[in-house]
This record gives sequence, structure tokens and C-alpha cells, in this order.
Amino acid sequence: MPPTIARRSSAIAVFAVVALLGSCAQPKQPRRPSDIRAEIVHLLPAATSDREGWASDIQAAFAALKIEPTTQNLCATLAITEQESTFNTDPVVPGLAKIAREEIDRRAGQHNIPKLIVRGTLMFTSANGKSYEQQLAAVRTEQDLSRIYEDFIASVPMGKRLFSGANPVHTGGPMQVSIGFAEQFAKGNPYPYPVTGSIRHEVFSRRGGMYFGIAHLLGYPASYPQPLYRFADFNAGFYASRNAAFQQAVSLSSGMPIALDGDLVRYDTGGDGSRVGATEVAVQSLSGPLGLSDAQIHRALQKGETAQFERTRLYQRVFELAEQLQHRQLPRAVMPRITLNSPKITRKLTTEWFASRVDQRYRRCLAKASR
Repeated sequence: MPPTIARRSSAIAVFAVVALLGSCAQPKQPRRPSDIRAEIVHLLPAATSDREGWASDIQAAFAALKIEPTTQNLCATLAITEQESTFNTDPVVPGLAKIAREEIDRRAGQHNIPKLIVRGTLMFTSANGKSYEQQLAAVRTEQDLSRIYEDFIASVPMGKRLFSGANPVHTGGPMQVSIGFAEQFAKGNPYPYPVTGSIRHEVFSRRGGMYFGIAHLLGYPASYPQPLYRFADFNAGFYASRNAAFQQAVSLSSGMPIALDGDLVRYDTGGDGSRVGATEVAVQSLSGPLGLSDAQIHRALQKGETAQFERTRLYQRVFELAEQLQHRQLPRAVMPRITLNSPKITRKLTTEWFASRVDQRYRRCLAKASR
């Protein structure tokens, strides 16, 4: 090749590389809110009413939470919402009146309160002229039940003092998000709307339910190989899938059976995780090979609901030990083995069932987006 042509070709090649690098360096242009809302309207199930309203609240939640509204993130949100409520802000729970009444009797029995006293208390007349017994018999949604309970504890003698922390409704809204999570999240993050009554009340609204639901689903970093595990986390708790994989590695290393439930410390007695559970006992049996004291192990396990746990020496050493023993690489996410337990559930369901159902809806949504 003649030198002139060679130099010209080199110059063209250099120019092409520079142009390519320049194009890669261009900042990604943010999508217009109207375009995001239009995509959501397109992705919503055909039978959804007030599609523009849903799209507006979902787009606003993503903007307020500073979560990127990618098609994948939008489809994940829509899949959870369809599974939990079929896009009904306050979904009807079949047989809720019977469930609520049985739950009241069950709780009273735990405290040795005779049914006669319970019945007499429920005969109190509320401000609307109906007894609480009558209102419970007609209850259809969790929001109805929560409001009846709030009215009840505000009206009966000593109600707030005795029962203010015992509202039986723990989830609500179109994504069935935990009310406890929403209340805690709102303490550290500015809620973008005026609070009507309380955060509990906001959860039952479409705007609040979607805001807190999206925060719970997507508002934390997780390096999962597929969204299936994030769907499981939505049901079982932050990092439950990662923690279940850690528990599996501990079990393989120690030879001790462990329930792969994602709970690394016990929170069932007192709530502070101070009691030693099966996972911690198994890890302690490996303290020698791990080179960690029981105190170091406990401190690391208490980070189990955070991203920092993956950077602890305990996490890394457990997988190193397990993979040496198994002569293979172990997964960093597995499906938590949890049977769902709630008065609303009348058949045997699991976290795996929930995550799989959501994943099916998610994949249908992605297919719709590509059309």
C-alpha cells in the first residue's frame, strides 16, 4: 500500500475511533415524563381502568425515588401489581369478614380473654350508629378493616393504650406493601405527597401504594442474575434470595441442616436478633476454618438485610470454604424455601410460587413491550 494511502487510512481509522469514543461519552438523555407514561399505558393489562391515572402515579413514583424507569423496571412493577391486586387500589379479600372475626377470637384466646367479653366489646356502637360487630360482618377490603380497627381503638375505653400497636392489617394498597416498611421508609425519605391522616392511610391510596411498593421492590441494590430473585425478595424480605444462598453454603460446609429462609439472625423473640438461631449455630461451628470469633460472626450476620453483608469477611470466607469442599462454584442467589402464612391464604403457597407467578407476568410484559 502506498504511504499516502496508508497514512490516509490510518487517519480515517483514528478519526473513526475518536468519533466512536465521542459518541459513547455523550450523556444519556433522560426520557420525557410523557414518554414514560405512554409506555406504561401501553404495558398495562388491557382490562385496567383509568390507565392514564395509573401511568401518572407510577411515573411520579419512579421520579420521586430516582429509580430509572427502564422497561425492565416498569414491567417488574406492573407484574407485582397485577399479581397482588390486578390493579385494584383496594382489592376485595374473599371471606374477609369471617377471617377477621376468627383472627379476633384467635388473638383473644392467646391472651385468655373469654369470647363472651370479646362479643360484648364488639357490640359497642360506633359514631356511624352501627356496632363493630355489624361493621365486621360487612367488611370486604383490608382498608375497611383497618379503618374499623382505628375507629374501635379510639372509641372503646383504654383502646389506644391497650391496642394501638396491634392493628391486624399489616399490608395494603395495589402492591400489598408492608405498612411497617412504608412507615419506616418515610422516616428517612421525604414522602412526595401531602400525608392524608397517616402513612398507613397513604399506603391504601394508589399514589402511596405504588410509591412505597416500588421503593420496596427496586429501591435497593442487588446483583441478581435474573429478576426472579428480586420478586422473591419482595415477598420474603430484602436480600432473602442472597441470604438463602449463603445459608446453603453454610449448610454444605458444616453438614448441618438449615432452613433456607433468608433469615440470618432470629427476630422472632424480642425483635433485636440477639438470640442465636440455627444459621448462626452452624456458622459458629465453622469459626476455626473461617478464622472468625463468635462475636465477629454475629456482627456480620446482623448486616444480612443490607448490601454490605456481601463485603464482609464472613460472607466471602463461607463461600470460599464451601466451594473448596464442593469443588464447584456455588450460586449467589437461590429461592428462599418459605411457606406463606396469613389468615387470607386458604391453600398452601410458597415464596417460590409467588416469585414464579410474578416472573411469568414480567415476561409477558417484556414481550408486549417488544411489539
